[in-house]
Amino acid sequence: MVSRTVRRATASAAALLTLAAVPAHAATHESDTTRTSSTAPLPAPDAAGLPAPDMAGLRAVLRTLTAQGAPGAIARIDDHGTVHTAAAGIDDRTTRRAIGNADRFRIGSITKSFSAVVLLQLADAHKLNLDASVDRYLPGLLPDQRITVRHVLSHRSGLYDYTNSLFASSVSGFEAVRDKVFTYRQLVQLSLNHARTNAPGAAYSYSNTNFVVAGMLIEKLTGHSVGTEYRDRIIKPLKLRGTFYVHPATKIPGRYAHGYLTPDRTGAQLVDATDQTVSWAQSAGAVISTTHDLNTFFSALLGGRLTSAAQLAQMERWTPVNSTTRYGLGLRRRDLSCGVSVYGHTGAVQGFYTYSFTSKDGRRSLTALANTSNNGTVLNTMARTLESAFCGKRTRAIQTSPLTGRGSYVTERNVAYEDIAPGVARD
Repeated sequence: MVSRTVRRATASAAALLTLAAVPAHAATHESDTTRTSSTAPLPAPDAAGLPAPDMAGLRAVLRTLTAQGAPGAIARIDDHGTVHTAAAGIDDRTTRRAIGNADRFRIGSITKSFSAVVLLQLADAHKLNLDASVDRYLPGLLPDQRITVRHVLSHRSGLYDYTNSLFASSVSGFEAVRDKVFTYRQLVQLSLNHARTNAPGAAYSYSNTNFVVAGMLIEKLTGHSVGTEYRDRIIKPLKLRGTFYVHPATKIPGRYAHGYLTPDRTGAQLVDATDQTVSWAQSAGAVISTTHDLNTFFSALLGGRLTSAAQLAQMERWTPVNSTTRYGLGLRRRDLSCGVSVYGHTGAVQGFYTYSFTSKDGRRSLTALANTSNNGTVLNTMARTLESAFCGKRTRAIQTSPLTGRGSYVTERNVAYEDIAPGVARD
């Protein structure tokens, strides 16, 4: 059954955040809504002159994701006080409940942006020097004193990504760590058991190890857990009521989408990966959030409300990754087909793929989720949500990827981008 609703409401922000008020729907569905706050200014072009979002195109992308193997997909655009949402498919393969934008989910490596913000706030407070050796703050942790905090936050440390080994086999690797609790030092040691990928500063090489080190820096410099720092510096000030760091607990609080891991063997059943400690990631990937909260977070970050202008400029010192992607300090820049650049991060954790990006001024934000992982076709298709949200109907025709043979705007890895997968060159 397909239903479409378009309505304008004067609901308060608190009402928009009340998860209990959202009914559980039955069966696979497609839906979208548009709301404009009565207190918000009328929509107007931002500095980039963005066209109106292409909601029909966005709905089509979500339908494609479900056809490619994701049980469900959702997206939310916050644009100058106007909210657009869309959803297709289900969040639970057992109950067949429809997925919706009120659902919470695991955000994977978008957590890295949270960790980077905390460290940049500490730099603002003169408690951290980005160009100092990690060894100054964590003596003896790393084998090379040339590795700086900046190298860690920009994935230029050369530290091997231990998840390449942990998840060389997607399902058995996951089941081995689903309920396991690691210390940060254990995770770093898993990396140090392997040769480094390059000399410090020599090249970009994505590695979860870097943001495990970032978590250790946060805890050393503040004397508090990363969860406490996320809460006090980001979650509470921005009133992110659907955002949590529950490690090492395994449950997602409140209403949530189930996440399904695609096995490596073709035709095998999806694995419900919702409940897990995510201890293998922690400050590199263990935060839980919603489409509303992630849009709020990146809008605040690019709008200059989380760090000083000087530290935001540090985040935006870009290292080229490929023809369409740059990486700063815990922040990605994506260059779209219409010439617009957007800023945010992607996330992959067992069962969930997330894209969350905002415009340069933070005034238009998109977060999209598909509740599956280990599916490169789905992940590459998710890049098209950015085109619909920020380019509108100006999106160029899709070009066939020489790597996948499929239509794709961006191929994030040599086949598809994963934060957790065997050791292939990654962005």
